[in-house]
Amino acid sequence: MPDLSNHRAVITGASSGIGAAMARRLAGWGCDLLITARRGERLAALAGELHSTHGVSADWIALDLAEPGSAQNLFTAAYAHGGDVDILINNAGFGEYQYFLKTPWQRHAEMIWLNVMAPVELTYRFLQVMAHRGRRTYILNTSSIVSLIPMPYYANYGATKAYIQFFTEALAAELKGTNISITSLCAGSTETEFNSVAGRRPNRLASLWMMDADRVATIGLLAMLDRKRNVVPGAINRLAWLCSRYLPPAVAGAVVTKLQGKPTTLPR
Repeated sequence: MPDLSNHRAVITGASSGIGAAMARRLAGWGCDLLITARRGERLAALAGELHSTHGVSADWIALDLAEPGSAQNLFTAAYAHGGDVDILINNAGFGEYQYFLKTPWQRHAEMIWLNVMAPVELTYRFLQVMAHRGRRTYILNTSSIVSLIPMPYYANYGATKAYIQFFTEALAAELKGTNISITSLCAGSTETEFNSVAGRRPNRLASLWMMDADRVATIGLLAMLDRKRNVVPGAINRLAWLCSRYLPPAVAGAVVTKLQGKPTTLPR
């Protein structure tokens, strides 16, 4: 088990799903935390749980990172009391499993801002400080298996995650040989609130390869600490990754769409 005592992590999208699972796992390894998401009540409850269960410092701040200026506010809050940040986890994001034209433009714009602009700005700002630390620091970006496959009904979401995937891998090459490593967690279908927010109801076949959020979180965190450039959790997801490399994109997308099924609900 890793020993992360005297370390501090910032996690976005931490009120549920993979983000909350990462917070619990890191706290179990002795890591202090600053967690953020939109839902303050959930954050407060989680922070209390982490402190009482593991004895770590667990601060929280309610922010909507889809709003301009929120990334700067989080960065400022992270260093407000003079503490250092050893780990930045860009996990916040959402998708819409829907025909592109049936999703309101405002929803598309929010997705692009939250999934791309916020993590890129946070990475930029935190790197300015991390570059001058005297020990190893880490950044973990939550990507998606759909970043590798042009998938109908996830056109905008997949494109935002493709940006994060390529951004992470390119930046990892730039940071090689420094004290900073950056890792992409290329997650597949996971048991979280993501599907309900996306308006997607996984069919029976798709449900068979859905992974537990804690397992995905743990795989991602261990890969981050091993300073890996990317990690794809789950055998089925790794198979999809291989298909994305060796099958024509249109064929790979059609196969995955067949397994996932077409949208059944309108966007909210």
